[in-house]
Amino acid sequence: MAGSEFDINQLSDAQREALQTYTAVTDQELSAAVPLLQRSQWNVQIAIAKFFDGESPDPVEEARAALASTPAPQQYTRETLLNGSPAFSRSLASPPREPAPRIVPQREERSIYKPPILLSILLTPFNLLYRIISSSLGLFGYLFPFLPRFLSNLARRGPSRNSRRNTTGRRPLNPRDTAARFIREFGEEYGSHGLSFFEDGYAQAYDIAKRDLKFLLVVLISPEHDDTTVFVRDTLLSSNVENFINDPQNNIILWAGSVEDSEAYQVSSALNCTKFPFACLVAHTPQDSSTSMSTVARVSGLLPPSAFIAKLQTAVTQQKPALDRVRATRAEQQASRNLRQEQNSAYERSLAQDRERARQRREADAARAQADQEEKTKAEAARNEAQNLEAWKQWRAQQISSEPPADVKDVSRINVRMPSGERIIRRFPSNAGMEELYAFVECHGLEEKNTGAISSSKAADYDHHYKFNLVSPIPRTVYGLDSGGTIGERIGRSGNLIVEPLPEEDDEE
Repeated sequence: MAGSEFDINQLSDAQREALQTYTAVTDQELSAAVPLLQRSQWNVQIAIAKFFDGESPDPVEEARAALASTPAPQQYTRETLLNGSPAFSRSLASPPREPAPRIVPQREERSIYKPPILLSILLTPFNLLYRIISSSLGLFGYLFPFLPRFLSNLARRGPSRNSRRNTTGRRPLNPRDTAARFIREFGEEYGSHGLSFFEDGYAQAYDIAKRDLKFLLVVLISPEHDDTTVFVRDTLLSSNVENFINDPQNNIILWAGSVEDSEAYQVSSALNCTKFPFACLVAHTPQDSSTSMSTVARVSGLLPPSAFIAKLQTAVTQQKPALDRVRATRAEQQASRNLRQEQNSAYERSLAQDRERARQRREADAARAQADQEEKTKAEAARNEAQNLEAWKQWRAQQISSEPPADVKDVSRINVRMPSGERIIRRFPSNAGMEELYAFVECHGLEEKNTGAISSSKAADYDHHYKFNLVSPIPRTVYGLDSGGTIGERIGRSGNLIVEPLPEEDDEE
């Protein structure tokens, strides 16, 4: 099933989660990721291992293919003077490329068993006996030289006889430190050079070559081999080889190691190295699979620089078009991915702007509704205030005492100038309170209309406040209600007053 014809909606939730995890780690396209996960039974760990280490052929599928078709016999033609054809037909299939696995060195760590304290005390006599016997055997070994060799052969027959023993005395290190030690020893042995070795492990160089579509040149040397020094000085460090390796157009990553180290030894076993010095060129082979890394060139033994470069150049020339196609495909996919990301970003920005505009519109509508509600509340309050004031005036006008007759002597004659400029002259009893004068001014014009009218009442929850002061201009004297008193006591038998409105206060205050 082709990746382009696959509908992702057909996957289950578990398969979608596995596909998302796999693409997040490998950054592979769906067209290649889905078939690989199907071949791995939707196991993410197996699929990731196949992506980085290369996918080995399925024996079941090979057996089916072998039963379905029989191999065609190879046809040979002889070269004659008449036809000038080659000795073998060009239709012969080229030998298959060897897969180059990804090697992660496993550090050998020996666990030391520490018995409990009680068991150690019980085994102390046996430990002393073992030391006595070992000392005796050492003495016999000195007297009889063949004994150490015999004992060493017995020791090799233990459970670890199949494992590679470190007989060189080199301390195992992590890949980065191992590469740094090799580069330092290489410089000390062969002097300054122009090669740029990869300063990390083989697996890291392998991943970079696979990710960036570069060629990985692996050089393995054995210090014990007689041809190592000649190969390094005459071939590897020649100016032509250095220029070829350092040429940016060739896209070569140089990784080298000594088989005395555990990592280089494991790499030599994985790459089927049978002769030293050894070099091979590893590259991505998209013609085999979308994740395969194969050995495209092998160089074993001594070769002159020209032959060494010719082998590598041939492999680079043959493999470069395929890598260029993959690189172009990846660039196109990355451009499409960037375009989708830009479109998504633009959509998110537009969506954010729409949300912001909607939020501002909602806030403006809410503010407008609140302002309308406040206006309605204020208008209602003002209308109630006006109604209550009018009712109070009607009630208070009925409570104002009548003007005393002309023959009454104990009166105060008050001349009041209203804010409109109108002058009112009226007589009040001298013992009337100042509030009576304020009520007369407040209810001016209503006391005549209410003569004989039906009595009214004020609102129960209304508390009236006078919004003016009565002021005597010369000398200026303010006759406020706070001081209390009667009209005769405060003003006297006559007075000229001006109605002075109070400054309006803020509603909130």
